[in-house]
Amino acid sequence: MDPLLTPFQLRHLTLRNRIISTAHAPSFQEDGHPRDRYRLYHEEKAKGGVGLTIVGGSTNIAPDSPSVFGQLYAGDDSIIPWFQKLTSGVRAHGAAIMCQITHMGRRTAWDDGHWLPVMGPSGTRERAHRSCVKPMEPEDITRVVQDFAQAAKRCQEGGFDGIELLSHSHLMGQFLSPLINRRHDEYGGALDNRLRLTLQVIDAVRAAVGPDMILGLRLTGDELIQGGMDADDCVEIARRLANTGDVDFLNVLAGAPYDDLGLAGWVAPMGQPAAPHLNVAGRIREAVDIPVIHAGGVADIATARHALTAGCVDLIGMTRAQMADPYLVHKLSRDQEDRIRPCVGLGYCVDRVNQGKPAVCGHNAATGREATMPHVLGTAARSRRVVVVGGGPGGLEAARICATRGHDVVLFEASDRLGGQINLAARGMTRRQIWGVADWLITETRHLGVDIRLNSLAEPDDILAETPDAVIIATGGWPEPLACAGQQWQASTWDIMNGESRVSGTVLLVDDMGDHPALVCADVLSRSGCTVSLVTPDRSVAHDLGPTNSAVVLRDLTRQGVTFSCFQDLVEITLVGNRKQATLCNVLTGQTEVRLVDHVVVENGIVPNDALYHALKAGSRNLGQLDQTAMIAGTSPFVAHNPNGHYHLARIGDAVAGRNIHAALYDALRVCKDL
Repeated sequence: MDPLLTPFQLRHLTLRNRIISTAHAPSFQEDGHPRDRYRLYHEEKAKGGVGLTIVGGSTNIAPDSPSVFGQLYAGDDSIIPWFQKLTSGVRAHGAAIMCQITHMGRRTAWDDGHWLPVMGPSGTRERAHRSCVKPMEPEDITRVVQDFAQAAKRCQEGGFDGIELLSHSHLMGQFLSPLINRRHDEYGGALDNRLRLTLQVIDAVRAAVGPDMILGLRLTGDELIQGGMDADDCVEIARRLANTGDVDFLNVLAGAPYDDLGLAGWVAPMGQPAAPHLNVAGRIREAVDIPVIHAGGVADIATARHALTAGCVDLIGMTRAQMADPYLVHKLSRDQEDRIRPCVGLGYCVDRVNQGKPAVCGHNAATGREATMPHVLGTAARSRRVVVVGGGPGGLEAARICATRGHDVVLFEASDRLGGQINLAARGMTRRQIWGVADWLITETRHLGVDIRLNSLAEPDDILAETPDAVIIATGGWPEPLACAGQQWQASTWDIMNGESRVSGTVLLVDDMGDHPALVCADVLSRSGCTVSLVTPDRSVAHDLGPTNSAVVLRDLTRQGVTFSCFQDLVEITLVGNRKQATLCNVLTGQTEVRLVDHVVVENGIVPNDALYHALKAGSRNLGQLDQTAMIAGTSPFVAHNPNGHYHLARIGDAVAGRNIHAALYDALRVCKDL
């Protein structure tokens, strides 16, 4: 048997396999409760075969630990009925379920919730969450210990199989770290003192829930930062915790998420090493005699299997991997490993949460929308003829969904390759893993027998010749020039990334969008030997990106010598010999400056390529219109507006308006799932 699929005994609890989903905050809570959206999200993973799901990432236990990224709140009894509904729902599908609880200490905000002061062991401020910190008084410590005990009791009453205490980077971990804890009382200095709070919390929680409740800790195996806990310190802490007899497992991770790059090292996007901290977990597993869990960049089955067979862990977390495909275990158990939708590290999930938005998977639009969007598609009552135009991610997903439903699907692609704009996005070194999105979609459409016609620039007559029942226009768009005097002297980022414009020397790259395309272009240019200056009218570079993606990409570009300027708008380009003179205007002051460069490259978004859609509207049953109320509710959006029409017509993705991969995939799912 595959080692990942072997059962595991955690005290009295039998887990059906070794793959788990570790605690995280998808920001699906409502009033601090895990209501239907939260429950259905975790139930889907249970249906998909996960052995254990640990919910409640950073569930707060006290009012002075307010939510900053959509966590649950277990500081009062109102959560217990919602816990009970959640645990019974997950357990009904064969998975075990635990809850993580925490006090965030300094890792939160003072100007949210009840506007209470942010506390910590000392007054050391964290750059990521930026609050000034009140050093805790002894009375604060006593109160927080009791808050942990009461929250744990609520978890027990809520029906959980166990509780995980979060130490890493939160209050208990802040007391453990000499980088943060600068106290001179019995809670600071020597390890015995820095460990005191953690042991008091463990004692109080164990007393509250009794000897039979499973209790674990998520703790640091190495802070990987000067002045912090090193691997030897963390091994000693793990030994002492295991020797208490009250701790049943350790969930080990590494790093110091005290700024954006630290967070990116912990919850890694593209451009970071895969599973970099398995050896950290393995070292602690060698030192203790209780089970060890690890999660961190383990996105594929081969790496997860290695983690077990190499003796690094007893249970392996594949958390984001199961956001990409909650049926990962189900497929593995049926010898369908090659059909698992892979997590490619888009980082869209964690970055959205850190931007105050609910998590969604960058290339699985059903994740987090289980109430209305299916992960498993049923067969349609009747097979239809479906024509999809455009072989980018939206078109491929539309073709995949329709073919899965049993329809007869033909896909027209004007170029000689599938993938659409992902072909451009994958040109950059830091973001090259993005090709995995297209690769999976292409493989699935071929597996499902979609009739793919490359080098086919479809005209209306070509579409009508197929006598379609439905036509999906996924033709994407074209780069939008930036309006300015002399705009004919600018090149687009597409010109650079597809190789149509070969440039050298100094390049002024103007980014009016604040998303990935300009940054990928800067990567391509700088790696080809150009000297690149990126300017933007926004108040920050990569304005629309979340903290992990922006930190990694900007770090890599800075290493390559790319420079950045904000508040700069391009107003004119003139020729000076064979060079370009660019006039920039400061959007705050109106002052102008002139830069002489070899090339000006612009990223200004996309104009929809919608001519084919408009040519086909009159012949469609719905005149190309989609019922937005139905789309929101998750029902078929096609409404008959034209009794003389012959086919349903929809356009999706950038053919409607320039957005991103996830929007195109979500369009495809909403439009096609009920065809």
